[in-house]
Amino acid sequence: MPEGTPGPRAAILERIRKGLESAGEVLADFTPGEIEAQRKVGGDPVTAADLAVNETLRAVLPREGDGWLSEETEDEPTRLSRSFLWAVDPIDGTKEFVMGLPEWCVSIGFVENGEAVAGGVYNGAAGHMIVGAIGEGVRLNGQPVRARLTERLDGSTILASRSEVKRGLWERFSSAAFTVRAMGSVAYKLGLVAAGQADATWTLVPKHEWDVAAGVALVRAAGGEARTLDWKLPKFNKKQLLFDGLVASGPRLLEPIGAFLELPGRPRA
Repeated sequence: MPEGTPGPRAAILERIRKGLESAGEVLADFTPGEIEAQRKVGGDPVTAADLAVNETLRAVLPREGDGWLSEETEDEPTRLSRSFLWAVDPIDGTKEFVMGLPEWCVSIGFVENGEAVAGGVYNGAAGHMIVGAIGEGVRLNGQPVRARLTERLDGSTILASRSEVKRGLWERFSSAAFTVRAMGSVAYKLGLVAAGQADATWTLVPKHEWDVAAGVALVRAAGGEARTLDWKLPKFNKKQLLFDGLVASGPRLLEPIGAFLELPGRPRA
């Protein structure tokens, strides 16, 4: 394809950008760190900002025939019969948003026939908008980026879940020869890996499709790889919405991570 020629997913990327920009306009009316949260069934926090962004994204993103899946919308079984699905988390990292930590994001993923192929994350506090699609590449604030080509865990930077670190799930890595940076939103961590701002991230606890659809698409669009903890490619728009966990990195680091974590199902040398 000649340079500068719009690819087949250019229109989807434009809708994602519009969605993220619209969400940013909504969030301008809220101040992170100065907003109250309510508790949903199950204990997760939700704010007026989550609900307002959800409403805006649903108005901007889907077209007739598209499926819809959002953390802040009751699941609609009709999505299972749709070829195209929007998997959205209006604010991934609501806890950090409420605390005023710049570790949250608006997360928009686009799924084709079970594969996350396009996505975008927007963190207004950090000034990051990361958008991309498989076959189209990834851009951070409009500039092309790629996943790092790191080959060894030694000396690498790994993004960890702040809550997992707090619960002691990362203590077994305390003597490892890599740097661990704890932060909130899993979607934002995946976006940073796609943008070459870190070498890898993994989560050791289950995540919903809306948590990781955008990030998986971004990592793969940036030349990286993602696997579930049983070493399978993540498949989306399933009846069961939870993944067992997730590993994502540049293309050369995934196998060393799998060996380090002793994950089942990975190829053996």
